[in-house]
Amino acid sequence: MATDTAEHLARIETDGYTLVEDAISNDVADALIDDLARLEHELGTVPSANSFEGAATKRTYNLLAHGDPWLDVPVHPAVLPIVRGVLGDGPLISSVSSIAIGPGETAQPIHADDQTMPIQRPSRPVVCNSMWALTDFTEANGATRIVPGSHYRDHRPPYGEPQDSIPAEMAKGSILVWNGSLWHGGGANTTDGTRIGIAMNYCAGWIRQQENQQLGIPAEMMAAFSPELRDLCGLGVYKGLIGHIDKRTPADRLYGDNPTDNLFDVT
Repeated sequence: MATDTAEHLARIETDGYTLVEDAISNDVADALIDDLARLEHELGTVPSANSFEGAATKRTYNLLAHGDPWLDVPVHPAVLPIVRGVLGDGPLISSVSSIAIGPGETAQPIHADDQTMPIQRPSRPVVCNSMWALTDFTEANGATRIVPGSHYRDHRPPYGEPQDSIPAEMAKGSILVWNGSLWHGGGANTTDGTRIGIAMNYCAGWIRQQENQQLGIPAEMMAAFSPELRDLCGLGVYKGLIGHIDKRTPADRLYGDNPTDNLFDVT
């Protein structure tokens, strides 16, 4: 079992994934479940019934726009240092969503999270994602299925083709973290319960995010975010250059965060 950031990074380097056990308490997990149930009711969330999202899976997107308790998820100290170790400085929040796999759901097609990116494979990591287990994840209830070592393959997984995979079983409160090139997919749920997880996804600072955090989160809500969270949402500048506005960071222009005259010092 990996116990510190260096060990987790070594596992991701070798296997493509790592498991952070007991990362959050049951109380935190239950609070997220309760708020997710509220959101699903208010938003009228129903399965999308396509082959990727699933016919018996509820997904709620753009969770940061709903405020607490979701604001603590992207900056969690058990995960963010690992993400920075994989992607380097300046990672961005790509998306924050829930994945609740209901009874009778079939296995999701095996895929890679960087699959749509026209990059040479294998490549340096440009995506690093995580799955928060808000309930126990078992093979029977749809634990994420992974293909260890597949982040080193020179091609994308053919969509819909069966692959030899293993279930990433984990207890409630654990978090799975993986290189975005790792082949994986949600498992089939053959139980009468729902497997609930939070997909907390990150990308390198020079990659376009899955969810547009800058427009998807109201400006007045973003004003209450910490400077670190605003940077993760894309209001910072990558490597002193990418994303500036007249040599100011978006967060500086909007909220007065960390003004600097050294934005173009990219040495």
